[in-house]
Amino acid sequence: MNPKIRSPRKHGLAKAGQAADCEVLEQIPNIGSAMADDLRRIGIERPQQLLGRDALDLYRRVCEHRGARQDPCVLDTLMAATDFMRGAAPAPWWQYTVARKARYGQVLDAGGAGLGPRRAQSVQSGHSGASSAS
Repeated sequence: MNPKIRSPRKHGLAKAGQAADCEVLEQIPNIGSAMADDLRRIGIERPQQLLGRDALDLYRRVCEHRGARQDPCVLDTLMAATDFMRGAAPAPWWQYTVARKARYGQVLDAGGAGLGPRRAQSVQSGHSGASSAS
């Protein structure tokens, strides 16, 4: 067994210890089958397609595809995955929570994940005039 790959998973997949070891999305630390399915639905089929991608943009696309604002831990997970694919060491998604709150907290609070005024209103009942943030 490759010493860089840990934790055997369903279907013989293992989590990768570094980005170069990833062949499928589920090998990225923190990415399970549900998140991998969400990524595929927004056009991300392979781990290498996360290189150079913005976690907030991916989060917004997942929210838009699902038709609702997703829990902010989804953004934490995407931050962890994109950092890992850029060469960072594997880290649990919750280690990104403080950075996410510092960097994006207002965006998530003010605009329903930046879905735009009409979409944010339908997703977050009771909010009116929500604006998209860039």
